[in-house]
Amino acid sequence: MTTPISRRRFALSLGAAVAASVLGGCAGLTLGLKKPDVKVAGIRLLDAGLFEQRFVVSLRITNPNNAEIPIEGLDVNVDINGQPFAHGVSNQAVVVPRLGEAVLDVTATTGLDKLLRQFGELGRGRDKVDYRIRGRLVTGNLGGFDFDKSGEVAFPKIFGGSNGSKSEPVPEKGPSETF
Repeated sequence: MTTPISRRRFALSLGAAVAASVLGGCAGLTLGLKKPDVKVAGIRLLDAGLFEQRFVVSLRITNPNNAEIPIEGLDVNVDINGQPFAHGVSNQAVVVPRLGEAVLDVTATTGLDKLLRQFGELGRGRDKVDYRIRGRLVTGNLGGFDFDKSGEVAFPKIFGGSNGSKSEPVPEKGPSETF
């Protein structure tokens, strides 16, 4: 025979288990937060070998929310001129302050075939490069945020392209000048 105290204890235990399950299930939700904006802040060559090149891609993450976002890492893909170019992951942790921004660096790797394909595109007289970055910010208890951003970069005349502005003609070199 059960007593009222053991029934109460059972009901409290059951209620606690249900509450823990519900809260655990909500841990992957973003709790009504707006997606942070992710943009390329810079790219620099880290090292280059014959078959593999590594770049540091700096991403500026802007938080439009009134709560900070703790980022535990990210996964990113870089496409150039509509073609996959590089992939990278980072476990660098950063907290993006409320209504603020932070810069996160990720090392992205590409291969010789993808690099040669892009040099071929430049050789066809392209005066701009279209890029796309896409991936996921890993936020632990908040689950994560997917991002997808596109843009273009114009090349100045020195790279063989034209960015729409007129440039001064280059004077011809005289016979005494050597390279």
